[in-house]
Amino acid sequence: MLDKVADLAGPGIGNYEDLAKILPTDYQSALSPKETQLAIYAVKDYIEENLCKELNLIRVQVPLIVDTQSGVNDYLDRDGSRTPIQFHINNDYNQHPLDAEVVQAATKWKRMALAQFGMEPGEGLLTDMRAVRKDYFLDHDHSVYVDQWDWERAITAVDRNLDFLTAVVKKIWKVIKGAEQHAFDLFPALRDDPYPELPDELVFLHAEEILERYPHLPRKARETEILQEFPAIFIYGIGWTLADGYPHEMRAADYDDWVTETVEKNGRLMHGLNGDILVWNPVTRRRHELSSMGVRVNKHTLHQQLEITNQLHFLDMPYHQAILNDEIPLSIGGGIGQSRTQMLLLHKAHLGEVSVTVWPQILKDLGAERNIFVLE
Repeated sequence: MLDKVADLAGPGIGNYEDLAKILPTDYQSALSPKETQLAIYAVKDYIEENLCKELNLIRVQVPLIVDTQSGVNDYLDRDGSRTPIQFHINNDYNQHPLDAEVVQAATKWKRMALAQFGMEPGEGLLTDMRAVRKDYFLDHDHSVYVDQWDWERAITAVDRNLDFLTAVVKKIWKVIKGAEQHAFDLFPALRDDPYPELPDELVFLHAEEILERYPHLPRKARETEILQEFPAIFIYGIGWTLADGYPHEMRAADYDDWVTETVEKNGRLMHGLNGDILVWNPVTRRRHELSSMGVRVNKHTLHQQLEITNQLHFLDMPYHQAILNDEIPLSIGGGIGQSRTQMLLLHKAHLGEVSVTVWPQILKDLGAERNIFVLE
C-alpha cells in the first residue's frame, strides 16, 4: 500500500537512475530541428483552429501572474505540496503594493473569464497558457515550464452529466487525431516512422473499473497495464476515493467535480464528472498523459469537496465566493498539454525537443548518450 500512497502525488519517475533505464536507446528523430519548428507551429495552428470550431470557443488573453489573494491560482493537488512562485511588487514605493504569483494553471481564472467576456451556455474560450511548476521532478516528459491549451465553456445545469462530458472528450480526440494526420501530410517522414498511428477512437473507462482489473497495482502501473490493451483511453472519476481506499490520483477540490454520483456498474455506484486522456507513447514506451478536464464544481459540490479535503477556509476567497453566489457560469473545461501533444505527434523522445526551458545537466547528458538533444 505504500506504493499506492506514493503514487497519488501525480506523474513522474522520481530519480535519474530509474530514468536512465527507461529512456529509449534506439532513438532517431524523424525531423531535423528546423523541420521540428515548422511542424510545431503547423500542429499548433491546426489544434487551436479546430478546437475553436468543435467546441465553439474564441481565443483570449490569459495571465502569467495573478494576485495571491484572488484564489484563482491552481494548486494542482489537494495537499498543497506544489506551491506557486510568489513575489512582492513594491509598487509606488510600497504605498500600493501587490503580492503576486506565477500561475501553475489557468483552471480557475478561465471560469471567471467566462463571466468577464459575457459567455453564454454553449460558448467558451481557448487560451495559449504558459505556467511554471517548480515542484515537478524533471524527466523526459515533465518540465518546470508548462504550456497548455487551456479551454473553458459555459454550460447549463442540464449539461452536468457523464454523457455530455463524453461527447466533449470525443470532439477533443477528433482534433488531436486530425492534427496527427495533418502533421503526417506535411512531413511524410513521420508517417514512415515505425510507430503505430493513434486509434480513431478513445476507450472510456472509470477509474474504479481499472482498479477492479488490477487491484494490487498502484495507479501509474494500472494505467500502464490498461494501455497495453487499449492504447488511447479516457479515465472517468479521478479524485474520488475508490474501493481500495485511495483516489486514482489526488485532484484539487475546487475546480473539477469528482464527487457527483454518475453511473452504477457491477453493483457499485461511481462518482466523478471529470477525467484524463492517456495514450501509449510508442517512442518512450510509456504511458503519456495528454489532457485533464471535467465538469466544474457547482456551489454544492464545491462545499462538499472542500469539506472532504478539510479546506473549507478556501470559501472566503473571491473565486470561491463567486461560485457560491452564482456570479460565474457553470462550466466544463480542461487543459491539453501543448509540448506533450507535440512530443507525441512528432515522435519525439523528450519534451525538450519541442520546447525551450531549463534542464539539469544530468538529464541533458542522459539524453545525449541516447541521441536525444534538447533545445537551448
